[in-house]
Amino acid sequence: MIAKQPAHKLFFALWPDAATRQALVRLQQPVHGRLIPPDKLHLTMAFLGQQPAAALPLLQAILAASAMPALTLHIDCYGYFTRPRIAWAGMRAPPAALLAAQADLMARLEAAGFSAATHGEFRPHVTLAREAEAAPAVFGAAPVVWQVAGLALVESMPDGAYVPLALAGAGAASGTGSAT
Repeated sequence: MIAKQPAHKLFFALWPDAATRQALVRLQQPVHGRLIPPDKLHLTMAFLGQQPAAALPLLQAILAASAMPALTLHIDCYGYFTRPRIAWAGMRAPPAALLAAQADLMARLEAAGFSAATHGEFRPHVTLAREAEAAPAVFGAAPVVWQVAGLALVESMPDGAYVPLALAGAGAASGTGSAT
């Protein structure tokens, strides 16, 4: 009998600090649907899906080598993905540095043999609700100003929790550390 190797459901994300997370929660108020719990709000940079445990060191090395510039994001609009019925918050004009950092990450993953998914063209957003009716027509709140602290490698646990496994700080590609 062949033993099944443990797998980890992984993704790379921008992980908000507590104050940004609370500001994102306020953006959920006018949204109707199955709201995303506050501790799961994030901006996905690359979804990896199920990966063997043996891949973790290489993914952590990619994280450490990825160039995440110091960024300020202005979350200033709502959007809606019709087919999966997802209401989200994003940016009318995402910074070019964010788009370049995501493209760099995708190139590093591809060069290392990983197939990462962004579901078409990268549209940076924070999912606010699933099974949503629609997104609010008007962004009535002040924009959320998010000082990006870095890029995280995150695991989606079997119980549904998201656990950051490692974080590379913004402004330098200088190694990993525990993000707790």
